[in-house]
Amino acid sequence: MMAYTNTLTVDEAFNRYEAIRPRLPAATTGRTTQDCNGLLDIADGFDAFLLDGFGVLNVGKTAIPGAVACIKALRERGKRLIVLTNAASYPPAAAQARYRAMGFDFSADEILSSRTVCAARLNAIEPDIRWGAIAAPEDRFEDVNASVVHWMQNGVDDVGGFLFLSSASLSATLLGALQDALKAKTRPMAVANPDLVAPRETGLSIEPGYCAHQLADATGITPSFFGKPFNNAFKDALALLDGLEPSRVAMVGDTLHTDILGGSAAGCATVLVRDHGLFAGRSVDPYVARSGIVPDFACPAI
Repeated sequence: MMAYTNTLTVDEAFNRYEAIRPRLPAATTGRTTQDCNGLLDIADGFDAFLLDGFGVLNVGKTAIPGAVACIKALRERGKRLIVLTNAASYPPAAAQARYRAMGFDFSADEILSSRTVCAARLNAIEPDIRWGAIAAPEDRFEDVNASVVHWMQNGVDDVGGFLFLSSASLSATLLGALQDALKAKTRPMAVANPDLVAPRETGLSIEPGYCAHQLADATGITPSFFGKPFNNAFKDALALLDGLEPSRVAMVGDTLHTDILGGSAAGCATVLVRDHGLFAGRSVDPYVARSGIVPDFACPAI
């Protein structure tokens, strides 16, 4: 395996995000950032919060200290909450169970994953085809309204497109076979996790977005991305909030090029969490200056 065992440094991840910037949405972000201690400091200014998972609520399978208490306090203030995550390895029920195991009380309709965003649009990309999924071995696809099978390089001729859900068990051999398959025959690729990396207990794991951009560079294909920072994820999240004005919604995340850029493009306010995600242990100021992606607020943790 290559994805979760091989990790990237912060600078490697940031540089790669900057390199693929032309494929990301364009947005005008804030000009200045207001520091705060956490979401409760700014809660009176918003009716709802969109919450990233990794780096905001949890690192790997572990809840970030204080996150559960913050969610409870926001509920007590009457705030609407949506977990907007690019984690695409889990069907909705499994995602809810995973958060509950960490102590969070999110209901099923408060969790929107890029997997769900993608599943709702697969047939619009190419109807009536069989998709070959690059996914965790234990993944099942009952929640996806399309024909989906696990793809293991010997099934090249049996699929009409590729669905990238997880890089958990992706090997260099399988990635090479996928590249060869795309060069041999042009087929759609749907990427249900645009993240390049995710913060885990062992470091920054390589995620589907990293591999998809690598494949795009090598083959010339144009993947269809679903999830932050792309508008499809924010459109679906805002729909769950019953028509709230985006300016009354804050996107909270740890990554400039996904959470902050995407939230800003959708018209939401943005909050960068510094201490537990991509920039843990580093000053974010140089990265903000280099990218020009400026969050409206920044806090150590939620």
